[in-house]
Amino acid sequence: MSFLSDTGAPAHPAVIDALSQANDGIASSYGADDETLRLTALLKDLFETDELAIWPCVSGTAANALVLSTLVAADEAILCHREAHIERDERGAPEFFTGGAKLQLLDGAAGKIDLAALSAALSAIDRDFVHETPAACLSLTNLTECGTAYSPADISARTGPAKAAGLTCHLDGARLANALAHLKCSPADLTWRAGMDAVSFGLTKTGAMGCDIAILFGEATERAGMMRARAKRAGHMPPKMRYISAQGVALLEGGLWLALARHANDMASALFETLVAHAGAQAGYPTHGNEVFVTLPEDAADRLRAAGIGFYPWPGGLYRFVANWTTGRNDIDAIARAFA
Repeated sequence: MSFLSDTGAPAHPAVIDALSQANDGIASSYGADDETLRLTALLKDLFETDELAIWPCVSGTAANALVLSTLVAADEAILCHREAHIERDERGAPEFFTGGAKLQLLDGAAGKIDLAALSAALSAIDRDFVHETPAACLSLTNLTECGTAYSPADISARTGPAKAAGLTCHLDGARLANALAHLKCSPADLTWRAGMDAVSFGLTKTGAMGCDIAILFGEATERAGMMRARAKRAGHMPPKMRYISAQGVALLEGGLWLALARHANDMASALFETLVAHAGAQAGYPTHGNEVFVTLPEDAADRLRAAGIGFYPWPGGLYRFVANWTTGRNDIDAIARAFA
């Protein structure tokens, strides 16, 4: 029984069917195909704007690194949380794609950048001081790496000062679906209306085989040509893009992506309650989405491992359990059975 990661879940049957349907006849290459055009139209409806440019990628790291390289120059810096995925888990991909841009790390409780820390970083920027690497972009993660959600107001409180200081703003939305399911707000409210210039819109963790979409909003769409060129140069211009885009179409049409995220969130809530009731767990961070962070008595962790239940140790003496679209009550009941 694995609660290691939502990336371990299979692709949803609707995605597999969509891939089969896309695998018919000749199609235009490099994003000029009908599936990518359909995906673009769906995303414009979803985000309630025509000022939108997209580039489908096969992973969240690719989408993050590509879009950041479009927003930031090689001699600039990106402000992000110390625990951000782009810092902890992407093997220097943002630095590589940007040609050397620096990640400037900020602190904050539960994965959210502290407003005072952000204010201090913005106040310290001096673009005329040649020895400094001036910040040019703010990157937030939603859900955060601690499984917590930034609300639209939370995001605006951070993008407002950043944009006033001349920075662009990027959202790592690998689990944006789970954040939206928790907050019950619109994708527009959590992205461009809250000041975001770009988002890495993740569907891989929600049921796709591999589909994370780099999206530019508003004035940032003027950089779409740059994003396309950088995708080509970096080897992220797949000739048969229809197979990536078809996955997004399958999940977005009819709202399947959000229904799957709601299910994963519901299972995570049930998972947390079961861990508290049977394993003596205590909350490490609030459960806002499909990730559960808890402390466990050592004997309880050993009993879960002995029962074949997979989960990750996490910094700070925590353990992480992740629910996904396939998680069911039987999976969660296995935790209770380990203590029967």
